[in-house]
Amino acid sequence: MLKDLYDYIQQTPIIDTHEHLSSEDEHVNNSPDVLQTLFEFYPTSDLYSAGASREAVLTAIDGKNPDVEARWNGIKDAWELIQYTGYGEGVRLLAKHIYNIESLTIDSIIGANQINETLYQPGERLRLLRDVANLDHVQIDNFVWQCSPDLSEPEFFLYDISWANFCRGELRIDELYDETGIIVTDLKTLRDAMEAIFAKHGSTAIAVKAQHAYNRTLKWETPEMRTVDSTLRNILRGDLPSQSNQLMLGNWCWEQGLQLAEEHNLPFKIHTGYLAGNELYTDPDRVRAVHFAELFHKYPNVKFVLMHTAYPWTGEIMTLAKHFQNVYIDMCWAWSINPHDMINFVRGAIHSVPLNKIFLFGGDTRWAPAVVAYAIQARQYFYKALEFEVQDGFLAESEAIKIASRFMQDNQRAVFDIEGTQSHMSI
Repeated sequence: MLKDLYDYIQQTPIIDTHEHLSSEDEHVNNSPDVLQTLFEFYPTSDLYSAGASREAVLTAIDGKNPDVEARWNGIKDAWELIQYTGYGEGVRLLAKHIYNIESLTIDSIIGANQINETLYQPGERLRLLRDVANLDHVQIDNFVWQCSPDLSEPEFFLYDISWANFCRGELRIDELYDETGIIVTDLKTLRDAMEAIFAKHGSTAIAVKAQHAYNRTLKWETPEMRTVDSTLRNILRGDLPSQSNQLMLGNWCWEQGLQLAEEHNLPFKIHTGYLAGNELYTDPDRVRAVHFAELFHKYPNVKFVLMHTAYPWTGEIMTLAKHFQNVYIDMCWAWSINPHDMINFVRGAIHSVPLNKIFLFGGDTRWAPAVVAYAIQARQYFYKALEFEVQDGFLAESEAIKIASRFMQDNQRAVFDIEGTQSHMSI
């Protein structure tokens, strides 16, 4: 073991660039039980892929169902098949480090109830993330425009302005009025409402975020303005637009978000690559990051953060970050999708992409205990990647430590205005 490198990676707080965390109120008042904490979110996908029925999976994560044994019995065979996947390893790490469970059985799950009750008390959300996961702060996409200070710790919990619905061409006209006081009647007033969102929340936002890949292609094309205008007017009359016209409106809205992000010095985060869940089957080509290379050219002053390494097109995303000065790669979620592939990704990125382009971690999940597990997972595989580099003679240990510092904190501080955002979050 390279002790200095290992200790550095374990002891250095990570800037967590992407979560969908529950609020403090939800954490305390709508908390999950042990099975739900262990399996909700990503592990359910692997359980279903392994052969568990959809009903069994949904029942397993129903924390209101008191029949824990029946819930466990419905997925335990599938669990045996997924325990070594990245998601499964996350479950095992959570079980071990949070619940002191070495092997999942009905007895160990029921026996962890007392520990579980302590995890969802006031203040535990912050403690788990800051003190146990050892995170510098977290950046949260909670799917809304608002980026209000989080009362539990304003400078630790930072928020993204969500732009996904706009990118999809889905306009929430009534919500826009409630938020901005602007009645949308045409493209100008729609743009005015967008500007009002940024005027209201831009100073407390850490970034703009869009995961529209779940609903449309990532391919961006210059919109034809006459069609955009007529599509908006049809929507305002209550008509449903065609898919192509809605896509064109989405491209226009996406571009407005980029312009406003540039004006407010906010990075623009975009989901790329693999889609979570089993419900969505789509042409995989649709989610490739290369589709919006034209935008990188058109908006050279916008900092584009491409999330999840565009897995499985990791080589493609490295090419984009290598070519464009304004493109960065976020490894959030990717460690649990395929941790061994991420070892290779880190090693490849070191030798192909400038060192300022990589952000190490985001758990991309809902409950704080799961973030702890995914942070442990990311640290252990990140260490292995750098250890291999040193052992193979490509890096000195001191150089590996400098790279670790960059990927864990320095790069994020250079791209996001963390201190400025935190100063506006102070209550």
